[in-house]
Parts: sequence; C-alpha cells; structure tokens
Amino acid sequence: MNREPAAASPFLRFLAVGGFAAAVNFGSRIVLSRWLPYSAAIVVAYLLGLITAFVLNRLFVFTGATNRLHQQIFWFVAVNAVALLQTLLVSLLFRNVVLPWLGIGRHADEIAHAVGIVTPIFTSYLGHRHFSFSARTPSNSQSK
Repeated sequence: MNREPAAASPFLRFLAVGGFAAAVNFGSRIVLSRWLPYSAAIVVAYLLGLITAFVLNRLFVFTGATNRLHQQIFWFVAVNAVALLQTLLVSLLFRNVVLPWLGIGRHADEIAHAVGIVTPIFTSYLGHRHFSFSARTPSNSQSK
C-alpha cells in the first residue's frame, strides 16, 4: 500500500489551509465589529474566510478534483452554508449562554467566535472531499 507522508496528507493540508482561512475570518471579524453588529460581522468575516479557503483548498488540498469549477463553487458554498450556520449558532450559544454561565466576560466575543470557527472542521472536510472537490466522475458523464 502506497501511503503519502503524514505531512502531505490531505487532511493535514486541509487543517493548514483552514487555519489560515480561520485567521482571516477571526481577524476580519474583530475589525468588522467596529462598524457592524456582532452577528453581521461574523457573517461577513465568514465570507472573507470562505473565499480564502476556496482558493487555497483548490490550489493545495484537493488537487485531484475532477468535477467542474461551477460544481466546486456550488458545493463549496453549500457545505459552507451548513458550516456558517454551525459557526453562528455555536458562537451565539457560547457568547450568550455558556461563557456567562462560566463567569467569563472578558474577551467573550473572541472566545465564542473561536469556538464557533473550529466547530465544523470535520463536517466541512468530509463535505468538501466528497462534494466540493470530488475526484470521482459520475458514471453517466462522458469524458471530454
């Protein structure tokens, strides 16, 4: 069995790309919060991270994808819409319920958002691997 080195595994590359995109997401949310309400800042920051993640995943992680660009974009957006919902719900739950219950008030927005960002890691990887950047060709398609 031919195995890739651990450092080159798609999941580790996905984590690295995701970490960078998460940093874009997290940092831009802090800046955007100066002008936007918390929930709106999360959504806009998520979109900035989404664009970053798509480009980097396409270039460095899922290089064997055989589905077309429009299919990749459609599924990437669909998978990330689910992830955005997870991120927003977890961020709000932590900010409004969990952290106050734990008595944590300082940096609650940042802590809650960080927890929200990491929540959909595995579901996103699986969704992107099987849908966004599929390496399988549907049996009824013709090769061109």
